[in-house]
Amino acid sequence: MDSIARRFATVREQLRQAEITAQRPFGSVQLLAVSKTKPAGDIAAAYRIGQRHFGENYLQEALKKQQELAAFNISWHFIGPIQSNKTKPIAQHFAWVHSVDRLKIAERLSEQRPDYLPPLNICLQVNISDEASKSGIELTDLPTLIEQVGKLPRLRLRGVMAIPEPQQDYQAQCLPYRRLYQAVRHLNRSDLDTFSFGMSGDLQAAISEGSTLVRIGTALFGERPSQ
Repeated sequence: MDSIARRFATVREQLRQAEITAQRPFGSVQLLAVSKTKPAGDIAAAYRIGQRHFGENYLQEALKKQQELAAFNISWHFIGPIQSNKTKPIAQHFAWVHSVDRLKIAERLSEQRPDYLPPLNICLQVNISDEASKSGIELTDLPTLIEQVGKLPRLRLRGVMAIPEPQQDYQAQCLPYRRLYQAVRHLNRSDLDTFSFGMSGDLQAAISEGSTLVRIGTALFGERPSQ
């Protein structure tokens, strides 16, 4: 078994055990392979062992990989910060966007999503730890943005994404996810079915608090080159 296949097997087993521990159904948490800075060959290798969802942070890098991997039926997720001048290619070339944090960006994605494509799946990024260095809206602003984005054509509002401040303590990892999950559920919106929570360091906590999708990179593809 090659290194990528071995890493994917390890992470998938970790997901399965986390689901069991959280008393979640098997397969209730989707694995999003974060492939930023990794070559198209690594993505192709992961695809051949069954991975279909890949997350990219850097637009130009992602578009190049999409051209190289056009023969593969990949679901591409954009998970990085979004500048207004980048919305058109994102709207044209991705199936999911996890990092919408203001109405202007959502409106541009809606206007620029081609009619021949399915609605673009949208998650709203919430700055759940109130970090000045992080993107995302404040939790108190979430209900308003949900209402606004939910009315836009050619978008399908799916849920929320969060990257809390890193914590070593398990309970401290759980708390921000719990706050956000409960806030969304309190809105009684059954259409909001996606909680993009969790990375390698807090996978168990995220799944215990309702994650439906975890974003894993280094544990699957190995260390990234230093910038």
